[in-house]
Amino acid sequence: MKILFASSECAPFFKTGGLGDVTGALPKELAKKGEEVQVVLPLFSGIKNEYRQQLKFEFFDFVDVGWRRQFVGVNTLVKDGVKYIFLENEQYFGRDNLYGYIDDGERFAWFQLAICQLLERFDWIPDLVHVNDFHTAMIPFLLKEKYNWIEAYRKIKTVLTIHNIEFQGAMDPSALALFNVSKNRFDEGVLEHNNALNFLKTGILYADRITTVSPSYAEEIKTSEFGCGLDSILRYVTDKVSGILNGIDYDVFDPAKDPALTTHFTAKDLKGKQAAKIHLQRRMNLPVDPGVPMIGMVSRLTNQKGFNLVLSEMEEILSQDVQIVLIGTGNSELENGFRYYAEKYPNNFRANIVFDLNLAQEIYAGSDFFLMPSAFEPCGLSQMISMRYGTLPIVHEIGGLKDTVIPYNPITKDGTGFGFIDFNGRVLLDLVYRAIDLYWKDPATIEKMRRHAMLIDFSWKTKADNYLELYKSI
Repeated sequence: MKILFASSECAPFFKTGGLGDVTGALPKELAKKGEEVQVVLPLFSGIKNEYRQQLKFEFFDFVDVGWRRQFVGVNTLVKDGVKYIFLENEQYFGRDNLYGYIDDGERFAWFQLAICQLLERFDWIPDLVHVNDFHTAMIPFLLKEKYNWIEAYRKIKTVLTIHNIEFQGAMDPSALALFNVSKNRFDEGVLEHNNALNFLKTGILYADRITTVSPSYAEEIKTSEFGCGLDSILRYVTDKVSGILNGIDYDVFDPAKDPALTTHFTAKDLKGKQAAKIHLQRRMNLPVDPGVPMIGMVSRLTNQKGFNLVLSEMEEILSQDVQIVLIGTGNSELENGFRYYAEKYPNNFRANIVFDLNLAQEIYAGSDFFLMPSAFEPCGLSQMISMRYGTLPIVHEIGGLKDTVIPYNPITKDGTGFGFIDFNGRVLLDLVYRAIDLYWKDPATIEKMRRHAMLIDFSWKTKADNYLELYKSI
């Protein structure tokens, strides 16, 4: 099949989170399986220089965005069997950040219009276009309503993946004029939601299939609690909604050869993991004691990630014989709260309010437990990465966390982590106590759980097969 991915971000070029990881790994895996895969992206000014230097300029054109005629430059790069197409417009994407601007609606309207307009000029009409989140969710609508006069487009099928339904691309109704289409579908309520043009709702209704990034999240967003107002729409099209669990890139996350680590290890030989712990303690200026349980946290510091819950119980957790290392940035109140405890407990806690990929890898490898109590979690990659490195997650059993972590069973002594259901600080605290208690009293079970966690297949190889089955079905 000819498969075109349309996304606003993609590792290793530029990313802010899981969307970039997925767009970086899934096309590469599909290409390994013999599919023809291309990925189309905006050319952000923040693209790494090593990749900017490899770009090949192909041609330029102009796209009508509302009443404006806007330049689009087309650049390409081939990597890992995938052709990447970067659409260039300095006015829209020559900025410090990927998102968060008042004209995001116009920026991504241009991007989606440019994709649809230029498909013919790519000289490669895809069988299927896989769009991701609201930034590209209008493409199924545009192909079926605005560009349906182009015969070559009529057989194209579309898949929309919802990575986080909280972000919907809700725009003032006037934004519809950017696409130079009739208001009829908006007035009929198809494109409208809460008196706004809603990019994501439009994609849900027009795409041939909808996927989310975990089976549990696919069901959760059909409820009022997690659907962010679109639950009734998803229930309406429930037959075309499914969840396919994300994977992690095993070329990047491999404790046996990770270049960010000073020592390496495998599930068969865990000696290097203890050395990684000692290295982390020294780097963080914590007392060097390989016997003390260490809890790692790598995350954006937001309430969605459950860090308000963690902060409410930090005093109690730090009263235990335990070490905690955190890395992340986010909500200023949470940042300051963790700084306070780092100053109060200098022998137990280090708060690194930064973004440092190498340190993150060292925390995954050197910790015994990984704390990830998200209020909601479409999929989550950190818990899978931590298990790959033999670090047992402590999670709220929700969304992708529920689908990936097997909670410890005290009867059978099996599991790959620890889970709690009630989203409550005292419940979380009790679970942390139980994990620490097991660490002290039954190290053999902890080691068995580590090996089990490391051997679970979270690679994209099997996930790509699931996507291929979906593509073929349509």
